[in-house]
Amino acid sequence: MSISDYERQERIQFDPEGYELSTLAVRSGQHRSLEGEHSDPIYPTSSYVFSSAREAAARFGGDEKGNIYSRFTNPTVQFFEERIAAMEGGERAVATASGMAAILSTCLSLMQNGDHVVCSRSVFGSTVSLFEKYLSRTGISTTFVDPTNIASWEEAIQPETKMLFLETPSNPLAELTDVEALSVVAKKHDLLLVVDNCFCTPVLQQPLKQGADIVIHSATKYLDGQGRCVGGVVVGNDKHMEEVFGFIRTGGACLSPFNAWVFLKGLETLKLRMDAHCKNAMEMARWLEQQDGIERVFYSGLESHAQHDLAKRQQTGFGGVLSFEVKGGQEAAWKFIDATQMISITGNLGDVKTTITHPATTTHGRMTPEARAEAGVHDNLIRLSVGIEDINDIKADMLLGLAAI
Repeated sequence: MSISDYERQERIQFDPEGYELSTLAVRSGQHRSLEGEHSDPIYPTSSYVFSSAREAAARFGGDEKGNIYSRFTNPTVQFFEERIAAMEGGERAVATASGMAAILSTCLSLMQNGDHVVCSRSVFGSTVSLFEKYLSRTGISTTFVDPTNIASWEEAIQPETKMLFLETPSNPLAELTDVEALSVVAKKHDLLLVVDNCFCTPVLQQPLKQGADIVIHSATKYLDGQGRCVGGVVVGNDKHMEEVFGFIRTGGACLSPFNAWVFLKGLETLKLRMDAHCKNAMEMARWLEQQDGIERVFYSGLESHAQHDLAKRQQTGFGGVLSFEVKGGQEAAWKFIDATQMISITGNLGDVKTTITHPATTTHGRMTPEARAEAGVHDNLIRLSVGIEDINDIKADMLLGLAAI
């Protein structure tokens, strides 16, 4: 490589310092090759060639930086990690094969046999299963608490407690936890505060700046935004992320280069999409509150939401997911869902297409009836992830559901 090549390589790197989030979403994590490409490249390779046996040994031994094997070192994956870390305000990010892999990797790399977790009772059903069924086999125990009551979190802390884990807003009832208040509790007891930021994304909420230690995303949702790929990511400080990286390197729950590239492209339009999702969801929530067949609407943007003031203080927007209870039980909820024509019946969320699901028999179906009842996931509850279609078309499809009950 000539001197001019080195100079060019230095010139085409982007320094994220001082830029706003919308700019970071487009420009951070970009490292153009000497070809000078404008779009982020994909590096679809399993391994890398070394210039010598000495270089190979130095890289494997950690004495020299450089790519080794795409299970844990791939440029495209690193670009995505850098971009989301910049957007969340974290020192480092580690990408994973899915959102659940992100949670698993965080727990197994930062906890051990005998440790204890205090977890919000209002989390994704698979998260509950992971803690109760699988992490328990490693000797990690969990206590579930009311996410809205900070006192209940502190009361559940034991001498063995290592982590506080939560979603805010929660899935599917949009319950909020005061992250700043809980961070005071976490610091008082020297605990890790881990926040699943999937519903808000860094566009609407940045938990690290509110006192959290680690942020987790299912990149499958809003970070992609178009239902194309599965992936996850963990963001935090260098010390914690080095532990998570070590687990990914050994355990292999890694993100593919292609999926990382898709997520990079998704981040570029994240702010625009979240603005559109929030606008449509707000109008839909207000409209649903006025319909005769609806008993209750759960959306933190509504003045009727018990934590509306906290949502205004903690978030810059209210997100694109809402839930509502219809008059009647599971039969009425299923009739409503089945009567829609345009809206997609799927358990996924965060898509530009509006999606609808019955949490009690899908996303939270593996929970016991007692656990669902305690979490407020009733048989007449429907979750709606509001897309960016014309709001009048979404309302027209929802009217079909209302007419069916």
